[in-house]
Amino acid sequence: MSAHVVASRWPAVRVPDLTVPDFLLRMADERPDAPAVIDAPSGRTLTYAELRRDVRRCAIGLRRRGLRVGDVLAIVAPNSPEWLVACLGAMAAGGCVSGINPLYTADEIAPQLRDHGARHVLTIPPFLPLVRAAAAGVVEPDVLVVGQAEGATSFADVLADGADGELPAGLVDPAADLALLPYSSGTTGLAKGVMLTHRAIVTNIEQMQTALDQTAEDRAIAVAPFFHAVGLNVVAGVTLRSGGTLVTLPRFDVDAYLGAIATYRATLAVVVPPIVLAMARHPAVDRHDLSSLRLVGCGAAPLGADLQQECAARVGCPVGQGYGMTEAVAAITLVDTAEPVVPGSAGVLLPGVEARIVDIMTGEDLPAGETGELRVRGPQLMAGYLGNLDATAATIDADGWLHTGDLARFDTDGNLFVDDRLKELVKVKGLQVAPAELEAVLRTHPGVADAAVIPVPDERAGERPKAVVVAAGPVTAAEIVDHVASRVAPHKRITEVAFVDAIPVSPSGKILRRLLVAQDRAGALPAVAEPVVATR
Repeated sequence: MSAHVVASRWPAVRVPDLTVPDFLLRMADERPDAPAVIDAPSGRTLTYAELRRDVRRCAIGLRRRGLRVGDVLAIVAPNSPEWLVACLGAMAAGGCVSGINPLYTADEIAPQLRDHGARHVLTIPPFLPLVRAAAAGVVEPDVLVVGQAEGATSFADVLADGADGELPAGLVDPAADLALLPYSSGTTGLAKGVMLTHRAIVTNIEQMQTALDQTAEDRAIAVAPFFHAVGLNVVAGVTLRSGGTLVTLPRFDVDAYLGAIATYRATLAVVVPPIVLAMARHPAVDRHDLSSLRLVGCGAAPLGADLQQECAARVGCPVGQGYGMTEAVAAITLVDTAEPVVPGSAGVLLPGVEARIVDIMTGEDLPAGETGELRVRGPQLMAGYLGNLDATAATIDADGWLHTGDLARFDTDGNLFVDDRLKELVKVKGLQVAPAELEAVLRTHPGVADAAVIPVPDERAGERPKAVVVAAGPVTAAEIVDHVASRVAPHKRITEVAFVDAIPVSPSGKILRRLLVAQDRAGALPAVAEPVVATR
């Protein structure tokens, strides 16, 4: 082993040979009447016994509707108890779940449906037209809705249909069969399906539990969306594994969120930087009792040390950070709750995880304190990208090291600090925005000859995308902003445009985005005087 391989402070976890549903629902035997999931807006509650019952009914009901081992259930819906029932039910039936951002447009959803060929899609009535538009000409899925809608099967009917019967034994091989298929742009390019086995997910949840040390007395607020690794695996996964209570919110509203913490006496809130900013500075914080919180966790995007400490002082509990990738299920490092928080650090390596910091020019390992590309290896890594062997090989090398594309450093105590990123994704409120996707949209405008997209800092969102455009004729920044806004989800919208004579490219034709970023930070890129707001 290289002298510069950083190892976890904890030994590797013991991983039970269980599927994700069996692993997370074990508490139904020990705490059958304890609340497992509460819908914050209504107070509707599922106990652990009821959750296990509904997951079983869902699994049988889905199999009676044709779902078989390896089939995909796509979920296009906000957080709710039904989201988890459907997710775990599909897994128990041998299926694989792919959560999709319900704020996506039909044009953004369609490629995912085409890629994995979902046999079933779960949504809610307001999003039914969106799902149908996305599926048109791509797949013909069995569409289910939480509630009632004409032309779609009610999810309640699926549960009712599964009230009797049995699941075949040995449906799922935890080590080989896929449980989740989230989509990630990885270190570059367009979104790819990340193949996560039951074993990988159970492993990462056990790893995270070591750091977070959750108990059955914990109550966690699930405002991070379940289609994202933070919401589903960090928040829901660890909470259910430890027998605690999960309080779901369908969307973030500052008063509703703070009110749910106060009402349900939440002890844990795992969020993204914009919510940390709200907790640090929003006047509504003074109207709510947040004294039950023992930890605010932040992930999905970098959080500055100053804001981290400001939030901790305001809410009266530690604010810790974590670092992860969808390609590693969720977390790679987390704050060690048994130790004081190190401001600015993304935590320490989880059990069984190794890391190296590699010089980006020479490929040589670097010692503590020096910055290079972070590479990690551990038992929770993905099985690969769906149908994309080349992208898989470019991300996980022959020795099992995941190339994160992030520039980072470790201190001598093993605390990770993420300084910058080699990869060119823009992280808006913890959500990934692929520059290549927006560049393709920009180039569809007749007034745009060429375009590049770069990240610019944003206090509320962490980052936002900025367009660098070569004009093909008369065109205004406002026209470009509206053109993009009509074709993408809100978090992907362009708010700033710079006009240049040419987009810099490498000899191989790749856009030199890092050069554009450097020019922008030096004030060398022209831009509109104020950010533009889309009129659509």
